[in-house]
Amino acid sequence: MQERIDRTADASRGAQRHSLRRRIYEIIETGHGEDLASKVFDSFIVALILLNVAAFIAETVPAMRERWGTLFHWFEIGSVAIFTVEYLLRIWTAVEVPYLSREPSWKARLKFARQPALIIDLVAFLPFYISAIFPIDLRILRTLRLLRFLKLSRYSPAMYTLIRVLSNERKALAGACLLLSMALLFSATLMYYIEGDAQPDKFGTVPEAAWWAIATLTTVGYGDATPITALGKLVGGFTMITGLCILALPVAIISTGFAQELQRRDFVISWSLMSRVPVLAGLDAKEAAEIMPMLEAHNLPPNIEVVKKGAPGDAMYFIASGKLERYVNGERHVYAAGDVFGVDAMFEDGLHSGAVITASRCRLLKLQREDYHRLASKQPRVASHIRKLAIDLREG
Repeated sequence: MQERIDRTADASRGAQRHSLRRRIYEIIETGHGEDLASKVFDSFIVALILLNVAAFIAETVPAMRERWGTLFHWFEIGSVAIFTVEYLLRIWTAVEVPYLSREPSWKARLKFARQPALIIDLVAFLPFYISAIFPIDLRILRTLRLLRFLKLSRYSPAMYTLIRVLSNERKALAGACLLLSMALLFSATLMYYIEGDAQPDKFGTVPEAAWWAIATLTTVGYGDATPITALGKLVGGFTMITGLCILALPVAIISTGFAQELQRRDFVISWSLMSRVPVLAGLDAKEAAEIMPMLEAHNLPPNIEVVKKGAPGDAMYFIASGKLERYVNGERHVYAAGDVFGVDAMFEDGLHSGAVITASRCRLLKLQREDYHRLASKQPRVASHIRKLAIDLREG
């Protein structure tokens, strides 16, 4: 009898703990203004971040540091305590995230902690503890306090879009950085051999010449190091022109990616288009409005490979019109309007087992994995509904 009472009490405490954790999760992760408590929490964190940046700047003024130094110190301790508690609460409630709820608790929290937003949250207060452990003045770690400003990206859709653009275009940006590094190395080496004897104090080594090269490639031109030989001036002219061409690449890459992302976000998907897909047709107006901005619309001609065999499952596709064919081990499977594909690979973080090719002109709605996770955080019931119906319609 007593054992049964103990089990009942344990179950009751577990339910209360789950209810509390769920409520905290709703406040700090999913509310975003729709819940009063969430609105208060978000406003408080944003205000605290801005005050931290202002305090850091004010602390560098000697007069203000001398007068308000003690206040700044205790404000820093209080801020670190709040940011630490916020981080720990986010880790604790990670098991409530829909796409992590099926994982073991430790694994769900580990995956959640590896997200960029959580890494930024950790860096926001970690330097304080490191500087407290080491008995030296780690000024660079104090400077890292400014990274708290990046926490605002959690509350800024524009910042989220920019981060996503940088992530999508990382390979192209890495290529541009490689070109800049090559130009820097070649120009510095040439100037070392050309101007080294004439100006050993400025071009006597490749690293010293590299300072001139980076200032010239970026068209800053401080003027502290300039070529004096005819050949050196000729190389300097080519370096300037090369720098203009290379530095234009990252700007063009980012601006094009940003424009494409905005165009994707601003694409108007009509209700009639969504109604052609059974998975989406069952949503009410509020739910449809929530998912509509997350969908990418694609008009594709015949014989276009939509998904490559072995490609990572980073999205699911809803067919609004047309037909597609999927080939796996020589077997052909046809998808028609209303079908869904890419479900298994996306939800299981796997690879596509076969290529999917358009058999006619098609209209597809694409939902990225990241957008599904955002939807699951904001509208878990809608995400669960889509997942269930999509799995029911998945490829056989």
